Amino acid sequence: MKTLVKLFFGLWMVGLFAVPAVHAQREKLPPEDLAFVEKTWPEAKKTNTGIRYIVMREGQGDMPKPGDKVGVLYVGRLLDGKVFDQNQDKENPFTFRVRREMVIEGWEQTLQLMKRGEKRLVIIPPELAYGTRGQPPKIPRRATLVFEIELLDIRKE
Repeated sequence: MKTLVKLFFGLWMVGLFAVPAVHAQREKLPPEDLAFVEKTWPEAKKTNTGIRYIVMREGQGDMPKPGDKVGVLYVGRLLDGKVFDQNQDKENPFTFRVRREMVIEGWEQTLQLMKRGEKRLVIIPPELAYGTRGQPPKIPRRATLVFEIELLDIRKE
């Protein structure tokens, strides 16, 4: 009887912790975007928050932590390939502090997984980008965004 109670309790505990894990894995790309992304970038890996990425060039060293100042180069595109924003100037990279709400959530999450010198193609679902409001006129509502991001520098300030 004690073994049966332990087994039941163990299964109950597994179920208790499995539900949040399953919820975190829910698909965040709209169905029409998902089909395009899976066809265009079948090798993309997926984070548990729904961001897809391809490491284009490995980096080295530490990853940025909240409060660190980072310098990045990037190109932002819509799924149709239209560029909506970019900074490719190595002399004047885009700089900001990580986790200070200066960029979209998809960037916050992505950069904390990158190392200095790393370059990634990143596909960010709408809810981790500009959501239902978009950023008119350049970014429509509910837009999945595609970025090439290169992490040039990390400063612990």
